[in-house]
Amino acid sequence: MLSLSHIAQAATPISDGDKLAYDAKKQIGVTTSYDPTYRKLEFPRGDVPIETGVCTDVIIRAYRLQNIDLQQLVNHDMKSNWSAYPKNWGLKSTDKNIDHRRVPNLEVFFERQGQTLSITDKESFQAGDIVTWRLPKDNLPHIGIVSDKKAADGTPLIIHNIGQGTQEENILYAYPILKHFRY
Repeated sequence: MLSLSHIAQAATPISDGDKLAYDAKKQIGVTTSYDPTYRKLEFPRGDVPIETGVCTDVIIRAYRLQNIDLQQLVNHDMKSNWSAYPKNWGLKSTDKNIDHRRVPNLEVFFERQGQTLSITDKESFQAGDIVTWRLPKDNLPHIGIVSDKKAADGTPLIIHNIGQGTQEENILYAYPILKHFRY
């Protein structure tokens, strides 16, 4: 188990954006499906099978390759600051199996522990930044990592899993952007 001082230290923005984007890309062709099934996970550093996952798993796995365990960090922050987190799921306490895999929880965590940035200035999006959207169908939350690559028009590409496994695509402005973070 990590000491609390190590957890607090890890909760400050410490990722290298280019490396985070590179680590997210390692999932392309490996994570080839989308499966939102609730699963019991090890703790800390629990994960669903690498072949599958949801949009949040792209983020979680990329940070893990930098020795940042969002499962543990989100769980610790939620336990310490329960009232700051959404109550969308009717839970009365934390759930280490799923809390870090929910976009609204990651939004709160990144707001509390990282930097919140402009969603309108295209130049502010840098490799490794985290972006969240609300999808038009049912206002579903989605999350991705800004790539180090750009489309022909200069729009940063996004590394994400929206249903077909981890992919790098030009979707930054395909849906209404809700949040933009650097962590």
